[in-house]
Order: sequence, then C-alpha cells, then structure tokens
Amino acid sequence: MIDNKLKHTRLIKTEAKRLGFLSCGISKAGFLEQEAPRLEKWLNSNMQGQMHYMENHFDKRLDPTKLVEGSKSVVSLLLNYFPSQQQMSNGYKLSKYAYGTDYHFVIKDKLKSLLSCIQDEIGEVNGRAFVDSAPVLDKAWAAKSGLGWIGKHSNLLTQQVGSFYFIAELIIDLELEYDTPVTDHCGTCTACIDACPTQAITEPYVVDGSKCISYFTIELKDNIPTEFKGKFDDWMFGCDVCQDVCPWNRFSKSHDEPLFNPHPELLSMSKQDWQEITEETFRKVFKKSAVKRTKYSGLKRNINFLKE
Repeated sequence: MIDNKLKHTRLIKTEAKRLGFLSCGISKAGFLEQEAPRLEKWLNSNMQGQMHYMENHFDKRLDPTKLVEGSKSVVSLLLNYFPSQQQMSNGYKLSKYAYGTDYHFVIKDKLKSLLSCIQDEIGEVNGRAFVDSAPVLDKAWAAKSGLGWIGKHSNLLTQQVGSFYFIAELIIDLELEYDTPVTDHCGTCTACIDACPTQAITEPYVVDGSKCISYFTIELKDNIPTEFKGKFDDWMFGCDVCQDVCPWNRFSKSHDEPLFNPHPELLSMSKQDWQEITEETFRKVFKKSAVKRTKYSGLKRNINFLKE
C-alpha cells in the first residue's frame, strides 16, 4: 500500500504538470544553512545597490517556517518562457521573460489552482503561493529540490532545458516525499563571466547586482551612471546576455503558454520606433507586461541612455 506522503507527492507533481509547469521539486522547509553566510557577505558588500528590500526580513529569507506558520514543505515549480520568435536583431532589446503578460499574474493563477487541488483532494492544507513576491530564495529552494543547479551566473540551470524559466513556490504545512539536489554541470566553462557587458559577475557564482544591466534598467530610479555608457549592448529592459551565451541553453524549447506571446508590434519595432515611442504605444504594447514596472518614463530614460 502506498503511504500518504508518497500519494500526496504524486498528486501534487501530476497536477503541476497538468497546469503546464516544466517540473516540480519538493524540499523540507527549514533553515538554509549554506545560503546564510553567502547572503550576509553579498549584502555586506553592498551588491544589492538600491534594492534595499533585499536587506529586510533576513531571517524569513533564510527560513520559510518563519514566513509561513507551520510550514513543512517547499514545493518549487518551473515555468518555461523561452519564446518561439524574438525581437529584430538590430533593435533595442528587452529580456525574453518580459515579452508577454506579466508572469506574476500568470503563475499566481496556476499556483492558486494547484493549492485548490491539494485542498480538494487531501483536505485541510494551509500554505502560501510565492512568485518573486516575498523574501523567498527561489533559486536556492529549486536547487535544493533537484530542479537544477545554480550556475556561475547565479541563475538556476537544468540540463534538459537550460535556464529560460520562472521559479515559483508553494509553501505548505503538509509533509511530503523530498527530492535531492543535482550536481553542478558548469565545469570549467566561463562563457557567462566573459560575456557580461558590465563585468557584473565578479567571480563564479557571485553577481554584483549593483552592476547588472537588469538592475540599471529596472530597479534603479536615479540616472544611470555615465561610467556604463556604451556597455549596455542595446538592452533597454533587463538583459539576457549571460543566459544567451550559456551552452546549456542550446536545449531551450519554446513555451506553449499563449499569455507569454508578445504583442505583434514588439517584435518588429526598430531603434527608430523605440526612440519615437509614445505613451499611447507604450500602453498598448505593454498593456499587461512586466515592463510597466519601469513605467513609460523609465523606458524612455533607458532608451535615451542607449542612444546618446
């Protein structure tokens, strides 16, 4: 007879697959011992720049049982966003994750459905869904649950599919069967370190967030420092360089989530079009996009920085 832990684990993984997640891994909720000194050192080196929220809730960031009362399991999920079509090669660029509908909305709905299924099938299970929206170390949990390893560019990597996917979690008060981590397959490769336009990857597995193009184009509210002029490689929102050059991303396959498909205009806009973008076009092309986070004024600032 199959015990309940195994039965419940199978149920969750089967439903995750039905909802369109690439994969699902499960870890025992508890203190992330190995991550604590790394996070402390990173913060003490001011690599968070103006992302002051990274300094908050240090204890909760390292221990989900302090974040979700009574939690026993962290269910980590991956959702593919690799597009079948990409922008014109001679235009200004935005990260592939921002092509379609804001992932927060898409994944939150899927997580709510997963939690509802768990509650319907198993009974009273309490928990919370997280999509990049609270102090949860997504990549650490995904790695702990065997969904991949943290690459030298600090993104999660998976042999079969690369790294173009979102990571999300359900933290629940249900004991389950736990997965184990996989080994690191970066080897001697330094492609991501060598290719980073702003040398933000200061050493293998360490990214100085305050030097990253994604930080400058999304998080930074002040003017972009002039010392980085000419180093942005035409990225106006986010940056995919470290992922684009990674050999493991040769295995990326395009997603099948209609909501992640880009607005048709997005793929055909030239540099001239971007330079002349109006607020009306911005609202139309990025109606439900994560790009709205930087607002029209922020995107214009980034474009002006690239063209000056």
